[in-house]
Amino acid sequence: MNNNTPAILRSLIIYALIVPLAIWIGYLLAAPADRGTFSIGGILALILCAPLLLKWHHFLLVTTWNLGMTIFFLPGSPPIWLLMTALSLFLSVLHRTINSEARFISAPSITWPLIFLIAMVLATAKLTGGIGLHSLGNDTAGGKSYVLLLMGILGYFALTAQRIPAKRVGLYVSLFFVAGCTAFIGDLAPHLPSGLNIIYAFFPVSGTVLESRPGMVEFHARNIGTGAAGTAGFLFMLARYGPKGIFLAGRLWRPLLFALFGVMILMGGFRSAVILCGSVFLIQSYLERLHQTKAFPVFIFAGIIALTLAVPFASKLPFFVQRSLAFLPLPLDREAVQQAQSTSDWRLQIWKDALTTVPQYLVLGKGYALSQSELATASSQNFHYSSDIESVDIVGNYHSGPLSVVIPFGIWGVIGILWFWSASLRALYLNYRYGDPGVRVINIFLLAYFIAKVAGFIIIFGGLYGDMYYFASIIGLSVSINGGIRRRAAVVKAVPHAKVSPVPLPGRPQLQPAFPR
Repeated sequence: MNNNTPAILRSLIIYALIVPLAIWIGYLLAAPADRGTFSIGGILALILCAPLLLKWHHFLLVTTWNLGMTIFFLPGSPPIWLLMTALSLFLSVLHRTINSEARFISAPSITWPLIFLIAMVLATAKLTGGIGLHSLGNDTAGGKSYVLLLMGILGYFALTAQRIPAKRVGLYVSLFFVAGCTAFIGDLAPHLPSGLNIIYAFFPVSGTVLESRPGMVEFHARNIGTGAAGTAGFLFMLARYGPKGIFLAGRLWRPLLFALFGVMILMGGFRSAVILCGSVFLIQSYLERLHQTKAFPVFIFAGIIALTLAVPFASKLPFFVQRSLAFLPLPLDREAVQQAQSTSDWRLQIWKDALTTVPQYLVLGKGYALSQSELATASSQNFHYSSDIESVDIVGNYHSGPLSVVIPFGIWGVIGILWFWSASLRALYLNYRYGDPGVRVINIFLLAYFIAKVAGFIIIFGGLYGDMYYFASIIGLSVSINGGIRRRAAVVKAVPHAKVSPVPLPGRPQLQPAFPR
């Protein structure tokens, strides 16, 4: 019998590593479940999943981008998309250094404004107190906003590191949006037994009642997770099938499921979500030329009938549904209308007060850094803000997209975001016009979604460090699906062949046809 010495040595080495590791993990599982235990377990799980990450990191990035999951045992409880962005981008860069043929998808018109934004953010942070993470023990706070903004930008480069295979575009896009439906888990806390509370460590509880405090507006409890899940499902249906595919394909389940997601949006209680989804639907319907079909008059007639039937029952709808519809001229409950109007008035007053501070931040923005005194003021329970703008200035959430750009980053932030928007709109339009016909519905949706998102950011509500995550993902998904920015195919005109008359040979007579035409 021949002994295979290398195989025996390999087995001994594997056992020498695995057995102590198994004993150690067993000891950790027997110990109290604190944050340190989960952190070590997470690191070990990440190491064990390394082979899967090396092959499927881009697919996992797309799948987890909208997943409503947080890594609670890490400092600051970051969302999972942030961790996957860092891992996927690192692995893509590592692959590029090893294999010279592996290249990121080239789209210079998008890359340069994003590089400008990164440089602008880092320069502002350097000049206004640095990037301090209070969760890591820094003296300054506000670094979380910088991290979300920068990682949102880097998410574009992670998404465009590879092209999505043409045969799997539908799967990638479906998972990208359907993953957002997990936000519904946070609304199940009052209805599930306490033994399942570990779930809410990964999927935070969202349906909370905000108490009335000085400087804050009183809200009824909203089904935040349900509304977010409805928005994700609504956008999934539009991205996968489009308005024509939903209503004109002869599949009854599609309009029914689409209507269910619409009801879930209304249950969220946010007017901005209703306006966003409605805008995307209308823009996409126009780009798909739905108004030129024979079924369009039927849609108009059905809409008029539905609105006529809904008007008498509008005041009987649940409170959060009425609040979602408060921007429409419907006979709603007076309390719902007054609450919606009070939040609008409060927001307008914040904008007026914040506009007076814009001139002092035009050259050098305020940044996101919070000093120890500001942080103590913001976290003090006994402190009462002298005005709403004082609390908003400390937190940095101005409830306005333009103000969230110009106050933290000055005129340079305005230049960078306008440059990025214009380049992205141009790229999305070119992919819509000249992209592969097989992904035409998706390209139309991405263009409509980006237009609606920018309009809502400017007019209704927005925050740069939170919304850059959406802007970068829309254009990143488009570039990854289309393999870059598509152009009009070059048309090669065929040159007609010239008739060559025979050259008579010297010394020979030219023959004439017997029957000339």
